[in-house]
Amino acid sequence: MSQPSSSPRLTPQFCFNQTALRDFLRISRGTIDDSIAQNLNALLTPAQRGFDPTSTSTRQLATPGRSIPPEQCGQFKEKVLFPSWAVRSDVLDYCAGVATSPDPYDPDSVIRQIEDSKARERVVDERLDPYSGRYFPQEARTESLAMLMRNERAVEKIIRMRTWSLIGERCTTSHESADKAFGKWRATQRR
Repeated sequence: MSQPSSSPRLTPQFCFNQTALRDFLRISRGTIDDSIAQNLNALLTPAQRGFDPTSTSTRQLATPGRSIPPEQCGQFKEKVLFPSWAVRSDVLDYCAGVATSPDPYDPDSVIRQIEDSKARERVVDERLDPYSGRYFPQEARTESLAMLMRNERAVEKIIRMRTWSLIGERCTTSHESADKAFGKWRATQRR
């Protein structure tokens, strides 16, 4: 069985290092969610009934024996899937909080302030140069992080929906949503 993602050390520097943040999310998703079919196949006991030669003589539309026993599915969700989702949720929540907090250590804030004051002082004659009035302020790293968090939350939602639909097909679980099942699991973990 796969192992759940381990939690990185959550610091503002981790969040502002977008390469490390994206790599963590990519590796965590790749290990559990992107390979969900392989992870679920690993839960099946191979050759449980032995080989039946008549199984190759006719075309099988349904895949017998492909549903996974509920106790193994439950264990996979409890021990691997939900803990990985929890770690990614914690990282996304923490970094979203960093993105909405003031950033006193922003190394580019002085440069941005200088550029803003130069732009305000500039005399623009748009008859001579129609493009001279354009000014594109540099975005703060908190704004960039906030945009990244919005995108990553959208990706996470799509990945969880896909993963949950495959689990629903293979595990014949209840028809509750991924968010609801994950919320129930999280509530039991907080006790």
